[in-house]
Amino acid sequence: MKQIVVISGKGGTGKTVLTASFASLAMNKVMVDCDVDAADLHLLVRPEIKERHEFRSGVTARIDRDICQECGKCISVCRFDAISEDFRVDAVSCEGCTICSYVCPAGAVVLEENVSGEWFVSETKYGPFVHAKLGIAEENSGKLVSKVREAAKAIAEQEKLDYVIIDGPPGIGCPVIASLSGVDLALIVTEPTLSGMHDMERVEKVSKHFSIPTKVVINKYDLNPGNSEAIKQICQKADIDVIALLPFSRQVSESIVQGIPLVEFTGDGIAGDIAMLWERIK
Repeated sequence: MKQIVVISGKGGTGKTVLTASFASLAMNKVMVDCDVDAADLHLLVRPEIKERHEFRSGVTARIDRDICQECGKCISVCRFDAISEDFRVDAVSCEGCTICSYVCPAGAVVLEENVSGEWFVSETKYGPFVHAKLGIAEENSGKLVSKVREAAKAIAEQEKLDYVIIDGPPGIGCPVIASLSGVDLALIVTEPTLSGMHDMERVEKVSKHFSIPTKVVINKYDLNPGNSEAIKQICQKADIDVIALLPFSRQVSESIVQGIPLVEFTGDGIAGDIAMLWERIK
């Protein structure tokens, strides 16, 4: 079983469009959407949810008024002004630092675990799909990424699948690190813009730090051939192969509007290029 993660360093480069196309082209696989902060792969693979699980992470303080001595120590140490003068905790302001529970002489502070989101095991026409939804302004998205990856790997092992195809999050932070850990290939999708070049270099360094085999795809390369050439030179210096140059195509946005993976929406042009790209990846 091989794990392949599609990452980008920045949003909007086309990694989800590519991942959905790989889901259509690959046989015997499970798909994972690790962009838990803003998941969107489900819009193209149209899952039917089979299992729904709560994701719990972090804590919020609550004061038990029956045993509270109203000494005020919790109010004085709270750096976030989350405790009012009548000894009630504002759940929005509470950052879960737990200091109030340490200083309370009566043990009146109760730390309650937060429900921070949900994760799902679904079925699609392309095979099993594991995805998640992090709550608004919730943290620990890296932990949720690890959770959905573990679930997908378990499905792949149980059903003896050949591939785990991962739609990774943008950026270089904790969710990206959790998406990269232990994969067999990182496919960086970039675009010929200054921000695309800059963020590609940043995420490439993260991938190299974890010794992950890495390849690059330049999407919409024909919009700025000069920058595309600069990206190829950057990759050459970093000893990374550019394995595909994908042209700009209006069919991409049309396929997204229809909610259909690009390689199914059209069999010509860019769809053929993506099919060749998948063959190279295999």
